[in-house]
Amino acid sequence: MLVFAVGFGGLLLASEPAATEAASTQVSKTSGSAIYYAIAATMGIASVSAAYAVGKIGAAVMGAAAEKPEIMGKAIAFVGLGEGIALFGFLISLFLIFRI
Repeated sequence: MLVFAVGFGGLLLASEPAATEAASTQVSKTSGSAIYYAIAATMGIASVSAAYAVGKIGAAVMGAAAEKPEIMGKAIAFVGLGEGIALFGFLISLFLIFRI
């Protein structure tokens, strides 16, 4: 839900008035609304990819733990790798927001 809110907020910010862009004397590297579309796309793709990875890995971990319970602690670390995809997407979105 947080990912949806961040992506939707980026789209809302993309509709800022054109008058503020015209009044600005500093030239930006990208257009005003394109950066917010890029942020929304980054968060959307990263969160869908992370959800798919966690779903597949989580199902495999639970299946393996049902057969051999002692590997549960080791196997759950692989779910964290799937979550890393979403964190990297969020990090890239922050870089885009602050134009780093």
